[in-house]
Amino acid sequence: MAFPDLFKLEKLKIAAYENAQRQTGQETGEFEAMFNPQSFSQSFRTQYVPGAGLNSGAQSATFVRSLPTSLQIKLLLDGTDVEEMGLVTLFSTPKTVKQRIDDFLALAYHVQGQTHEPSFLKVVWAGCLDFACRLAGVTISYTTFDRDGAPLRAELDLSLVADDDLQRQLARAALSSPDVSHSRIVASGDTLPLMTKAVYGTSRHYLRVARVNGLSHFRQLKPGQELLFPPLASKSRPGR
Repeated sequence: MAFPDLFKLEKLKIAAYENAQRQTGQETGEFEAMFNPQSFSQSFRTQYVPGAGLNSGAQSATFVRSLPTSLQIKLLLDGTDVEEMGLVTLFSTPKTVKQRIDDFLALAYHVQGQTHEPSFLKVVWAGCLDFACRLAGVTISYTTFDRDGAPLRAELDLSLVADDDLQRQLARAALSSPDVSHSRIVASGDTLPLMTKAVYGTSRHYLRVARVNGLSHFRQLKPGQELLFPPLASKSRPGR
């Protein structure tokens, strides 16, 4: 990895929050990158269920849902004071690489005492990123060490998964439409035809729903079971 530009003023920041609303001014902490990354990558994935007709080799892919976007980014930490070139640091002691790693893990990875889960995060970097997310994983690579074994340089390889506020997601997706995937939890007394009618306005698509969810006995639904209801083409909508 080539050494990053040391003099970019707008640093990438990762802010932590107690809830998914991530309201400005309610941050519980912030981690600022020492050096801005030279690149990052985002992944967009879609889930399909393969289907085949009876006694036929032909197959089709049935759309189920769009999966959460993910962000992969690498951050460099350096403890050789190279970041302070040209700056006066007479009244402060730069943090060590280990201290910076501990700060990041406390912010993004550790379970928080108030919520009993890791923090909700937002990655912000100038006009490039404004990404509401959770930490899916981090790999720490130590590359340079001091004589006493203390790390002098490390790289954080972050994997972050999109996790926006549920109400904003619903507003964007317009989930009242039969053109998008729905997820429903089976309650006691539910049947697949009735659940299908509640989603689509008709029960005639229940066999398709059974196929998407891999149900061989659709009459034996279990309370608490999650079912996916795929989108309908315009020609399949009730009244069309």
